[in-house]
Amino acid sequence: MRKLLNVLYVTSPEAYLGKEGETVLILLNDEVKLRIPIHNLEGIVCFGYTGASPALMHLCAERGVALSFLAESGKFLARVSGRVNGNVLLRRRQYRQADSPEEALQLAKGFILGKIFNCRCVLQRFLRDHEQRGDPPMVQEGVKALTIQLQKTANSRHLDMLRGVEGEGARVYYGVFDHLILEVKDIFTFTGRSRRPPLDAVNALLSFLYTLLAHDCTAALETVGLDPQVGFLHRERPGRPSLALDLMEELRPYLVDRFVVSLINTRQIGATGFVTKESGGVLMTDEVRKNVITAWQKRKQEEVMHPFLGEKIPVGLIPYAQALLLARHLRGDLEAYPPFLMK
Repeated sequence: MRKLLNVLYVTSPEAYLGKEGETVLILLNDEVKLRIPIHNLEGIVCFGYTGASPALMHLCAERGVALSFLAESGKFLARVSGRVNGNVLLRRRQYRQADSPEEALQLAKGFILGKIFNCRCVLQRFLRDHEQRGDPPMVQEGVKALTIQLQKTANSRHLDMLRGVEGEGARVYYGVFDHLILEVKDIFTFTGRSRRPPLDAVNALLSFLYTLLAHDCTAALETVGLDPQVGFLHRERPGRPSLALDLMEELRPYLVDRFVVSLINTRQIGATGFVTKESGGVLMTDEVRKNVITAWQKRKQEEVMHPFLGEKIPVGLIPYAQALLLARHLRGDLEAYPPFLMK
């Protein structure tokens, strides 16, 4: 199993990234603010308009460290990566399976089954932990509806039918998501999923963390030799990491949604720190973004028992573990892809 290394998040748009030998430098007004050896990193994520020297890009590409640039809002802009690694036979198998409607359907079912199962588990844990708070009857109805969607997932006969089931499951889940939020309801009220831009503080948190998860999933797929742009559920578009989006489906409830609810309900994120733009979009302030990143990094260090591998791994390695299992399935070493299912 790969070792979990650090991801360096650069949140100051005035910063400039350079290198000195094998060390990454963070400079602010020509003054070195941070030095970190490249071998301690598995990724660098820059927010805003942070610049980087060509020499650092060269070093990152050479050492397999993903260097990503995101807008201040968290929207993905660009990524620097090295040469393609992995076995060409594995990628050819991936492409053939993606072109086969029947084989793509079986893999897509695994991603959606994992997603709906984990959404239901998020609701069930809320009922277990907060029996006397929120609106348990509404959440219980959500659990029942998602159980039906699980059965529909198994019975889906083609990809468009499966996408419809996924959409209905998301409607049910996000329809009761607001009931999971118990604190500071005047600020953290959720009326539905909104993106590009997020229209409230909860959606701002979700969108930001989904972007970080997409970065981790893309890097994990490339590490095991898969092409993150060729997916089985998400349709291909130029520049779209379709397979990373596929892999994210089963991980979003466990890694992001529960984390956001916990940040709010434990008051790690306060009522202030969100700015509404003229467009209606809501953005986090730099201070809130730093607090979220710090908590996210801490969460990734925690260990969890992987339900299929049967061993404890850091939470931050779950995308890599699932990418590895997907590669094993495509090679024919596993009969079916086992999605990550919450316990």
